[in-house]
Amino acid sequence: MKAIILANGLLPTPLQALPSHDLLIAADGGARHAFQRGQGWIPHIIIGDMDSLSPSELAGYDRAGASIYQHPADKNETDLELALDFAIRERATEITLYGLFGGRWDMTFANLLLLASPKYAGVRLRIIEGDSDLYILRGGETLTLQGQPGDIISVIALAGDASGVTYRGLTWPLENATLPFGTPHGVSNSLAKPEVTITFETGTLLITHAQNPDTN
Repeated sequence: MKAIILANGLLPTPLQALPSHDLLIAADGGARHAFQRGQGWIPHIIIGDMDSLSPSELAGYDRAGASIYQHPADKNETDLELALDFAIRERATEITLYGLFGGRWDMTFANLLLLASPKYAGVRLRIIEGDSDLYILRGGETLTLQGQPGDIISVIALAGDASGVTYRGLTWPLENATLPFGTPHGVSNSLAKPEVTITFETGTLLITHAQNPDTN
């Protein structure tokens, strides 16, 4: 089951339509992206403490058919975490996230590290940010990407060392290597072929794919 989550940061432009999905969730102020872009963006669910939305905005979303799940402001979870947890309860297997970045730095880092939480293991997580796609991968998973030669691929250990890292199709391949946590090893590789495959055994990886500006 494919879910999309709209957070309250900036959306990539131009972005006229969302990819195919079964469930569209807005995390609080992320709902504003909906009415700015048309009927196809109206979320099925709006969830959070609603501190970023006015009563009149909430009433408008309600009339448009969105289900609103309001939580107390005094809570332990961020609005994004509530949205992710809702998607998991609805048995989402793939979640694409928009608007995670472009606001406060503390929220940007917290959002990124939240996705590395073990409770989201088993769900393919993809972030769309400008001309880049970001993925969270866990040990034993495989990621295959298509692109143009020269596209920038970075592979970063997020939660301790990542071991057994192998990737093919990049300018500098690896074979059963260890990427240490807290180092820039794995940053700024590039596509040598139209397809790259990344596998590893243990750990958690952040993988970024940025389009080569010379091909845009």
